[in-house]
Amino acid sequence: MTLTAWLVHLYTASGFVWALLAAQAAIDYDYVWAFLYLWLQVAVDATDGALARWADVSRRLPWFSGSKLDDLVDYLTYAFVPALIVWRGLFVPDGWATPLAAAMLVASGYGFSRLDAKTSDHYFTGFPSYWNIVVLYFFLTRSHPWVNAWVLMILCVLVFVPIRFVYPSRTPVLRVLTNVLGASWALVVLALLAQYPRGPRLLLFASFVFPVYYVVLSAALEVRRLASAPALTPGR
Repeated sequence: MTLTAWLVHLYTASGFVWALLAAQAAIDYDYVWAFLYLWLQVAVDATDGALARWADVSRRLPWFSGSKLDDLVDYLTYAFVPALIVWRGLFVPDGWATPLAAAMLVASGYGFSRLDAKTSDHYFTGFPSYWNIVVLYFFLTRSHPWVNAWVLMILCVLVFVPIRFVYPSRTPVLRVLTNVLGASWALVVLALLAQYPRGPRLLLFASFVFPVYYVVLSAALEVRRLASAPALTPGR
């Protein structure tokens, strides 16, 4: 039904509301609620694609781009609001907040504009602007501002490097394990935010399992891809 397709698009568009609420919370220095709203958007983002395929939205509404809608929401919640948090909070050294927030936004603007940002075999090209997760860990671990600054600068550069990262909800490799670990990670993060700042350190350490798994899996698959690529021979 056409109504079902519109409801799926409305579900995706709810991300604009979560972005607004997260931005308001960040401006009010209420970072727990800012990250809780971003957490809700991640939950929407992880499920709306499956709903869109189930509702066959591209056939029912061929003139409306759900992928463009998704990109708009993603840029706000994965890039703009985290950059706002970096700018508003004390996560980087004095004088660096505006330049680093701007670098995050410009780099992500490039990343989102690449035609191969999402490959046909379900990978992201370049660092996939997971700034919400990066800044979340700055908040949870209370890491040193200079450490945070260097992490942000390195990741901004990696947006432009054409290495591939796993697309978690659609990966053709270890999809079940990846999604189970991802869902478990989301629950652990929710528990950490609900108990902040009194969450147990063991729970915080446990939350690193999925990010480490994600980076290792992405690196291993990228090394395998590059190793199997045909070697270029010099022309005569």
